[in-house]
Order: sequence, then C-alpha cells, then structure tokens
Amino acid sequence: MRIKRAYRVWQRHLKVYTKLYKSSIALNFVEPVLYLAAMGLGLGVYVKEIQGMPYINFVAPGIIASSSMFAATYECSYGTYVRMVYQKTFDAILATPVNADDLIAAEMMWGATKSMIYGAIIIVVISAFGLVDSGLIVFAIPVLFISGIILAEISLTFVALVPGIDSFNYFYTILITPMFLFSGIFFPVDQFHPIVAKIAYFTPLYHLVNVCRSFAAGNIASVKWDILWLAVVAIVFAPYPFRLMRKRLVR
Repeated sequence: MRIKRAYRVWQRHLKVYTKLYKSSIALNFVEPVLYLAAMGLGLGVYVKEIQGMPYINFVAPGIIASSSMFAATYECSYGTYVRMVYQKTFDAILATPVNADDLIAAEMMWGATKSMIYGAIIIVVISAFGLVDSGLIVFAIPVLFISGIILAEISLTFVALVPGIDSFNYFYTILITPMFLFSGIFFPVDQFHPIVAKIAYFTPLYHLVNVCRSFAAGNIASVKWDILWLAVVAIVFAPYPFRLMRKRLVR
C-alpha cells in the first residue's frame, strides 16, 4: 500500500462528495436529528433523568456516535459496492498506477472521514441546543475517525463476501440495527440481560457511545480503555478487508 496514491483516491472521493453532498444530507444529518427530537423530546417527557442527567442530554451524545456509524457503514457498503460493480469506478482507478491495496485503503480512509464529518456536524448541532456540558466534546472527533476505520473494515469485509447488493439487508438487519439499538444510545447497557450487555461490549458503537457521552460530560479519565479498545480492534481487523477485497477484485 502506498499512502500517497491512496490519498489521491481519497481526494477523488472528496471531490465527488462536494458535488453530491446534498443527496446524503437527509440520511446522515436530518435523520439523526429526528431521532434526537423524537426520543429526547418525546420519550423524554416520560423518562425524566438517567444517570443523573436529563434524558435528552443522555441521548444526544449517543446520536453523535450513531450518525458516525451510519455514515461509515453506508459509504463502505452500498457506496463501495456501487462504485465497484455498477459505476465501474474501481476498474477505471485500477487502470492507473493505483493498485488494489491503495484503493482499499482509500475506501477505508474515506469511510472514516465521512464518519468524522457527520459526527462533528451532530456535535455542533447538539452544542447549539445546549445539550453538551463540556468543550471536551471536540476531543471525540479523532475518536470518531478511529471507530470509522473499524466500521469501514467491517463493511468492506462484507462487500467482499456478498453475492449481490440485496444481501446488504442481512448486514444491516443482523449487525448494524442491533448495534444501534443495544449499544447504550437510548438506555444504559447495564439494564439489559447480562448476556446482551456482554455482547454489546464487543461492538465498536458501545465504546464510541461511552467516549462521546463522557467527553460531553467533561469526564476524560473513564474512557481511556474504550479508546484503547477501539485502537486495538482497528489494527487487528485491518488485514481482512485487504485480503478479501483483493480476491473479490480479481474475481
């Protein structure tokens, strides 16, 4: 893998995005805000406080994490598949000096970048509404990139294995939606059955929610293990999308 060439592909994705960003705003920005309004303001009427804070303040940092997750997974699942199969963008890129590893690295970098962008947008929104108690929330932004790398790795691994685009229904129904519902965004994980809580611990979204919520509250010390977990998993998972996507591209 050559970083310079991967960066050039990343630049290509960024340039395309600046021309088409309006089409993804509804999914990656408006939808999380609607979740925040519906759960925080709607359910918040009945659930007054959780862990000593108003319910909407509890939910808001979790929406940062979920927006970040969906941005990375949509980009590196449907986005990557369409570029690879329907638009033939990968064929055009690979006809240049860029090799498969450069291309795969660029896909991961771009997915993580979108994860960071949309998480940062939600940070600005909830801060404007006074739902953040500490300016330390800005330190969650680089963590969004790390978790975005993990989610991009998972998504690209699935892209390498699926027989067709319809198979992404399994990816979202079996993996992404349960992560969204059971990673502590809307209620504490320790309220679940112990087995569910243990499974949640092994998901990147659970740790990202902890990081966002702790930084929003001004608490840094409690998240060092969550950040370490994310960093280690990003490194451990890194070889798999490269190996599997190489085989897929050759096939």
